Amino acid sequence: MSNGHGREPDVLVVGGGLAGLACAFDLSRAGLHVTVHEASDEVGGRMRTDRRDGFLLDRGFQVFNTAYPQVRRRLPLRRLGLRPFTPGVLAHTPSGVVRLTDPSRRPREAGRLLPGRALGARDLAALTALTARDVVAPAALLKRGRDRTTAEALARCGLSREAVDHLLRPFLAGVFLEPELETSARFFHLVWRSTARGTLCLPARGIGSVPKLLAARLPEGAVRLESPVRSITDRGVLLQDGTERPAGAVVVATDAATAARLLPGLDVPPGRTVTTYYHATDRAPLSEPILVVDSTLAVLNTCVLTEVSPTYAPPGTALVSTSVLGADAPGREDGVRRRLAQLYGTDTADWRSVATYTVEGALPVMRPPWPLSRTTRRSEGRYVCGDHRATGSVQGALASGSRAAREVLADLWDRPHPTGGLPANSGWGGLAP
Repeated sequence: MSNGHGREPDVLVVGGGLAGLACAFDLSRAGLHVTVHEASDEVGGRMRTDRRDGFLLDRGFQVFNTAYPQVRRRLPLRRLGLRPFTPGVLAHTPSGVVRLTDPSRRPREAGRLLPGRALGARDLAALTALTARDVVAPAALLKRGRDRTTAEALARCGLSREAVDHLLRPFLAGVFLEPELETSARFFHLVWRSTARGTLCLPARGIGSVPKLLAARLPEGAVRLESPVRSITDRGVLLQDGTERPAGAVVVATDAATAARLLPGLDVPPGRTVTTYYHATDRAPLSEPILVVDSTLAVLNTCVLTEVSPTYAPPGTALVSTSVLGADAPGREDGVRRRLAQLYGTDTADWRSVATYTVEGALPVMRPPWPLSRTTRRSEGRYVCGDHRATGSVQGALASGSRAAREVLADLWDRPHPTGGLPANSGWGGLAP
């Protein structure tokens, strides 16, 4: 990564998040000279980790799923030092705390799923059938299914309202960042599939190590940090400092709001907002790396991050992450702290507030019918990618960046170049797109 300048690039990528980094890597691998302009002081976009007083603070609670196809294709996972969550949840329901874990991974806990303990017989059968179908069925079949809301899909599977409201809704509200389960059922089935097939983890050095690993695979100097783009021009981009950078193609790989500003008239979905509170305490309130969900939805989810990975806090300190829907507000942290006392069964008055992160546009609103992938072409030589053009997930962002690269390569291959043939320094030789 660099802040310097080099020769004129074939493609400029605006934004160093997952989509932009995936796009840049694929284009570079095809032989094009690519430059990524990132406005911030580090790559990652919304996937960043701050280091503060010995704590690793992800910018909003995030988990890493090893089952995503784009993740498995692009990342040497061993280099991330992944630490797994318990495959399940602790759900606080009106009838008490319910422990729901994956019996295929925790066979000793299969007895907890006996009818009447976590779910009734009909609900257990319906959930088992749903999971088996999503795990075994080809992903293409899930993508082609008729789209409806997740709430409708769960009801059609035969799950009772009680099972949805007390167990599934609290978990999925944290995944979709919305409590009504109005998110596309196609997306739900893909999420459920990947959750059942993969492992939910945290990297030992924070979630921000994922985009850093992607950026490290780019050519030296390909990423220019603290290089915000003011506007897209006929020739390329205009930087905030007034410098114009020409390029044969420009890919806008920013968040939805910034993309709409840079590409007037672009249709972007509204976003979901989430706030995450970090608290430190001398003693872990729960000695297991498991996600705790709340059927009242006073909080979306909470977990003891240091039980997942001790690297998230200084030795002898436990770090608790708690997320809620919407933005922070005066007095809200006090209410969260009171609810945490009930969920963990302990006094939280002496818990130390470490940080609060409100992430606007953390996920796109994905109501049905939601297209799981859309073209990235905007106009000749102009492209746009990101999770808002696919699905609100790591997989969606990477897949959209990959699609942008394919479409750029296809268009450059077909488009006549002033010098004849391919762009200068392309290095394509006989490589077909």
